[in-house]
Amino acid sequence: MNPNDQQVKHLEFIQGIVSRLNSNSFQLKGWVVTLVSALLALYASVKNDHFILVAIVPSVLMWFLDAYYLMQERKFRGLYNDIAGVSTEPKDIKPFEMRPDLYKGKKYSYCSSFFSPTIAGLYLPMVIGLVILFFTLHCN
Repeated sequence: MNPNDQQVKHLEFIQGIVSRLNSNSFQLKGWVVTLVSALLALYASVKNDHFILVAIVPSVLMWFLDAYYLMQERKFRGLYNDIAGVSTEPKDIKPFEMRPDLYKGKKYSYCSSFFSPTIAGLYLPMVIGLVILFFTLHCN
């Protein structure tokens, strides 16, 4: 296998990982919306405010998990860019080496992923809405 074929195969492996992480993130968003909707429907049928509180817990937990997936995806995209030769700050990567741990800094941080518009844009309004709904109904 010549070096160019190795590079293409390495890029394919990395792209497969990025695709799986992206798919997991998408499925997670679907699960949290379904779960919160089901718990709100359950609240509507029995009028127990605690179902709203229960909906907050998985929302926050899935927010943390989704941010982790995005952080890992960003690191593998950095690796992909280095292998493809388009990175502005290339790292020394050996053929078929998978080293997402080499990618550090604000761009690859968990905090940056946690507050990313694609992640926080779904979870933050959902959690705030559930908290407001709970206190509005609970205080009356």
